[in-house]
Amino acid sequence: MLFAAAGYRVTVYDIEIRQLENAVSDIKMQLGDLERQGLLRGTLSADQQFQNIRTTTNFADAVKDVMYIQECVPERLDLKASVYAQADSLMSDRCILASSASALLPSKLAAGITHRNRFIVAHPTNPPFYAPLVELIPSPWADPDVVPTTNAIMEKLGQVPVVLKKEIEGFVLNRIQYSIMREAWGLIKDGVIDVDGVDKVMSAGLGRRYAFMGPFETAYLNADGMYVYAERYAAMIEGVMNTLKPTSTFGGPVLDQIQQELEARIPLDDLQKRRQWRDKRLAALSQLNKRLDGEDDA
Repeated sequence: MLFAAAGYRVTVYDIEIRQLENAVSDIKMQLGDLERQGLLRGTLSADQQFQNIRTTTNFADAVKDVMYIQECVPERLDLKASVYAQADSLMSDRCILASSASALLPSKLAAGITHRNRFIVAHPTNPPFYAPLVELIPSPWADPDVVPTTNAIMEKLGQVPVVLKKEIEGFVLNRIQYSIMREAWGLIKDGVIDVDGVDKVMSAGLGRRYAFMGPFETAYLNADGMYVYAERYAAMIEGVMNTLKPTSTFGGPVLDQIQQELEARIPLDDLQKRRQWRDKRLAALSQLNKRLDGEDDA
């Protein structure tokens, strides 16, 4: 959808025709809903965007002579490697091969392909239409044009790309996300707070600020700059940091507790409805940000 909205001709590939049929149906429905809500990206109508999308179960038909490939298979190195091996023999020497991997290092992902110089991880945030951040992590062998070209494509889509200066497990978004989850896990395990309480701390507290600015700007504004912030709070921060929870096994009784508390609030049968609830609010937040940015520039 994002590529089609920007005017690109998009080919969606899958081995299962049913998956493609479901995708097309879902895309058409989403585009119609977005148009009715005035939330479409770009200048094209929903129908024009939909006409930019086609599907195929023929891999060669999907990747031959294209300028950009976005691979989105599950987070398994062997599975991704098999896709790259196929693409490697078909893609042009100027095509960019991008992966949606969320933790696997590009040096491992691209190690076995001839076109490793055209490889980059372009890790989107889920759901990408409503949460526009994209992490860009090039392979160590990437040609000089790969990062700026991918960055320009993402900006044309209306995404917000950030470039990592070097690769690291989990990249940046997931390292921060998992750090929050690790501490929250420990607090639940120790009986400090329940799942609903943790979610409220984020949604009604930290998340409200982080929707507009990051943790460093938050700190910067909470004092008269970072030097004053450090002068006021460094001892307290260091003391709390020394009590943070160590890595915990992602399973067992704590996982059971979290699942049960969430399922009592959001039954599994209601997940799709809750995702729509989430997307509606993310869309409204995007519109609010856009409107306020326009007022700030005026």
